[in-house]
Amino acid sequence: MAHTPVNHPLRPIYRIVGFVTGAYLVAFGIIGFISTSGEAFTGPGARALGQGTNILWSIISLAIGALVLLATAVGRNLDAAADQYLGWGLLVLGSYSLCVLRTDDVNFFGFTMSTVIVTYLVGLLLITVSLYSKTAPQSQAGAPRQVREGRTA
Repeated sequence: MAHTPVNHPLRPIYRIVGFVTGAYLVAFGIIGFISTSGEAFTGPGARALGQGTNILWSIISLAIGALVLLATAVGRNLDAAADQYLGWGLLVLGSYSLCVLRTDDVNFFGFTMSTVIVTYLVGLLLITVSLYSKTAPQSQAGAPRQVREGRTA
């Protein structure tokens, strides 16, 4: 992690991207929970925002989105750690769901191909946000890259 930038100039934009990503997950979870209420907890469910979902995946999306929003609101490098771990978790979950996409017995989350793609995109967004949203005191951050390379800032 020595090459992970700290105090990146675009950090506020990356935090906004993380917040929007978390808000999307919360909205998807709520809409999915409403559209699948009364159906089976796992297995094929309904469609919400163009993606396949069931009650289980709606609850998981709602929880992940709430964690991302909470970590983004708190900040202090908690958002960088939470976004990183949740992003990698979404990539693992998307890979599992891609493997069991055409089966009915083990597709617990009711994923469709569009859900897998969106899960990958959200996971990659969270990982990218985690790479550029780290902060450190100016005394520990070191010199900016331009100064280290001998150029003027």
